[in-house]
Order: sequence, then C-alpha cells, then structure tokens
Amino acid sequence: MNRQFSNLTIAIIGLVLFLIIIVSMSTLTIEAGQEGVLFNRFSGLEKEKTYSQGFHVIAPWNDMYIYDVRVQSATSNMQVLSKNGLTIKLEVSYWYKPNIEKLGYLHDEVGVNFHDKIVIPSIRSATREVIGKYLPEELYSSKREVIEDEIYEQTIASISDKYIELDDVLIRDVELPVSLQQAIEKKLKQEQASLEYEFRLQQAEKEKERLKIEAEGKAQANRIVSASITDKILKEKGIEATIRLSESSNSKVIVIGSGKDGLPIILNSEK
Repeated sequence: MNRQFSNLTIAIIGLVLFLIIIVSMSTLTIEAGQEGVLFNRFSGLEKEKTYSQGFHVIAPWNDMYIYDVRVQSATSNMQVLSKNGLTIKLEVSYWYKPNIEKLGYLHDEVGVNFHDKIVIPSIRSATREVIGKYLPEELYSSKREVIEDEIYEQTIASISDKYIELDDVLIRDVELPVSLQQAIEKKLKQEQASLEYEFRLQQAEKEKERLKIEAEGKAQANRIVSASITDKILKEKGIEATIRLSESSNSKVIVIGSGKDGLPIILNSEK
C-alpha cells in the first residue's frame, strides 16, 4: 500500500513538473518598446501579424522572435578617401528602427540582426561614396550639413526596400592629417580676418556718410540762421543783453557814449 502511494506521489509530481514546463514554454512577455513575430511550425511565419507588448500564450512548438522597435542609435568609425585622395577618419552617428508594419517581412528576408547585415554596410557605403565627392576642407564649412543630408538620402535609398527606417545621420568627428588640418585652420582664420576687415570698412564708410550728412545739416542750418539775422535784430539783442547785465545784482555796469551802430559800450562789469 505504501509502495503504491509512493508511486502515485511520484507520478503526480512528475505530471505537475511536466505541466509547469509546458506552461513556461507556452507563455512569454513582450516588454515595452518591443514587438514579436511568430513562427508556426505547421503554417510558417506570420508575416502580416505582429504581437505587441504584454503577456502571450503560444503553442510550445512555435517560436516568437522579439524585436526592439524603438529608435536606436549607433556609431560607426571609418576611414574614407576624399576627392583629392587624402584619407579622412570619420565618426558617424545614426538613428534607425525597423518598420513595425513590415516586421514579419523583415524577419523573413533579413532577421533579427538586420543592423549588422543591412544598416552598417549601407551607412559605410553611402559615406564613402559621398565623401569621395568633396574636398577635406569642405567638411569644416557649411557643406558639412549638405554632406550629412546626402549620406542620409543615399542610405535611405539603399535600405528602404529592406523594411528599415533611418531617422538621421550626423558626422560627429573628422580627423585629418595634422599638416592638412593646420593648413585648413589657417585658411579659415584668414577668411575670418578678411570678413572682419571688410565689416570694419563698411562700418567706417557708414560713419563717414553719417558725418557728411550731419555736417551738411549744420551748414544748411547756419545758412538759414545767417539769412534771417538783420542789423536791427542784432541791435535789439545787444540792448536786451545790456539791460539784463545792468539789472544784475552781481554786476556793476558803466556805459558811456555809444558803440558802432548805436550799441552801448561796457567799460566795467566788476562787482
């Protein structure tokens, strides 16, 4: 009796363990920012359907492939040749993600390691081709953004039919031979100094024009004032000034005779 009980206990424990294993193989959780693609052993890959985040139950003989569908960033360091044949070291950063709506097709044609298989080679190829059309010094000028846009557009054209999306491309670092870098920096400084000198000349020309206009205005005002002053007005102004001086408590004015045009002569104005 005890022996039969022991056998039954072992069988129950074995069954429970079997069920636990089956359940663990049949359930999974897809985390936030992830999508799943199911491969059915009998019907094949479900290309048109993806499984979003959360808890899922699948048959233990099927496989679920999990993809990170958030925007991911990566950096590629490479050596490329410029238009004049010089070697340039670049550090290029880019942002990419899989096309969620075509995730099943991406898995069928490329697989989960699509970054290594498709994105990296496409970025490198586009960068080499684009940089090969420019001179090294153009990477230090306003054409840098143009170069980044060209790399982006060319990479997009290369990966668009592989169900991968590219968000942006950025050239983070450019390393040139020391002698060339010094020559470029010297040239840029000279150009900056030339622009600064030209700006100073423009400012000086503007100041010159301002002073000329101001002088012409003053001359015109003087001509108007001179034309309006008569001998009678000068006499009246002289008399008014003499009266104010004579009325001042701090002045003593002695006036005798008359000056030119009948104006008084002031001999002493001390206190």
